[in-house]
Amino acid sequence: MRLRPDPVVTPDDLERGKRALVKDAAWASLVGALYGGVILVGFALELGATPFIIGLLAAIPFVAQLAQLPAIALVERLRQRRKISVIAVTVSRTLILGLALVPFIGDPSMQLAALIMAQLAITLLGSVGGCSLNSWLHQLLERQPIGELFSRRLFWSTVLASLGALIAGQLVQHWPFAHKLHAYSVAFALAGAAGFVSTSYLARVPEPVMGGSAPPLPVAAMIRSPFRDPNFRRVIIFMGAWNLASNLAAPFITVYLLKQLGYPMGTVTTLWIASQVANALTMYLWGRLSDRLSNKAILAVALPAYFGCLVALPFAAIPEVHALTLPLLYVIHIVMGAAAGGIGLATGNLGLKLAPQGQGTAYLANVTLIGSLAGGVAALLGGSLAGWFESRELAFFFHWTSPGRAQALTVLQFRHWEFLFAISFLLGSYVLHALSRIREGQEISERVVIQQFAAEAARSLDQLSPIDGLRAVILFPFGRLSERRRRPRA
Repeated sequence: MRLRPDPVVTPDDLERGKRALVKDAAWASLVGALYGGVILVGFALELGATPFIIGLLAAIPFVAQLAQLPAIALVERLRQRRKISVIAVTVSRTLILGLALVPFIGDPSMQLAALIMAQLAITLLGSVGGCSLNSWLHQLLERQPIGELFSRRLFWSTVLASLGALIAGQLVQHWPFAHKLHAYSVAFALAGAAGFVSTSYLARVPEPVMGGSAPPLPVAAMIRSPFRDPNFRRVIIFMGAWNLASNLAAPFITVYLLKQLGYPMGTVTTLWIASQVANALTMYLWGRLSDRLSNKAILAVALPAYFGCLVALPFAAIPEVHALTLPLLYVIHIVMGAAAGGIGLATGNLGLKLAPQGQGTAYLANVTLIGSLAGGVAALLGGSLAGWFESRELAFFFHWTSPGRAQALTVLQFRHWEFLFAISFLLGSYVLHALSRIREGQEISERVVIQQFAAEAARSLDQLSPIDGLRAVILFPFGRLSERRRRPRA
């Protein structure tokens, strides 16, 4: 298989490469669903991981982003980005396949150590491969219409990721044999096999020869220069605050659902799927609003929704898990997934938009560096705090006593992992403050964003369904409220 750069990339080569990129992304998302996220956390819990170990596993991918700094030098020195990417991801996926052997290690402490070391190596190699791939695709797809390409990548990635998560969750939940850890071995083996299929498609994408480049900026200068720009310094502070507040709690939602609420793995994976599908379905709407309004306005709406969902998680199970808890959790995950889509899109666009022309590499690298450090620290801090909160509880309730009868109504209750959701919610107020200090251009109110989002949703619904009544039912509250506001008062 040829991995050296192609002297000439023809239009036919480019079209074949685009199709291969879609297939690579789809199979790569299947790898993530079968190996990472919910499955990785469940596996660690089965091995007896403490809250701190869960936090450490969540922090490792953030720390691994630092590997992009030496990866830039590696790309500039070798100038063979396809070879770097293919080798890095192949070794990474071989290690994922090797995770299938961890349950067969006799010592439980050695099992956890092997998992941590493998996760570190997998994410470091993934960071190197991702850095090389970004440079490769930036040149390959320059001046190419990429909207359709990335929408197809997103669609098939969501389909295969959802399918993979569903298979892995049901496999773990309904494993018929005595040793449940072996179900994870099967999932990891499937992930490794899917990874090799993904790599085979990636290797078919053409790579143009790298052009000349300016001398690399020293690391110290690259870190200093964005902080001298007052407005971009606010972007960096905002991104650090967002990563700190969100990753203090988000990595532990799976643990909360599995351990504290007691839901099986199959149910937890369907909640994850609901969130991912909502994310994918609303990404197009957020993208249109980002072009029309502003990234700051989208964040002003999506951030409160996201943090509101985090703090709503404990309220779904007050005072204990009940019949409505699971439906409420699905609603929370759907809203959280939609909000996360807007946040991910707007934060990425905000950095690209406000970085000065010609200095994007240094400025965006700084955003990645600070965000990764904040996310890693937050995950470790969350794991440490969860251990301290394990034996603590805070509750507010109304107590009513009458002759022959006493009643208590719990209105607020936080236990163990739920404290992290409350702290994250409180930190979210500072995130919104940091956002308010950024200057992106014309200020747009949150109400306009919500109205435009509803209008875009209605337009998309019209295109998807010929049933006029469906749109009328769904949008009834918005239409009636707007009519009421326009109606003159008596």
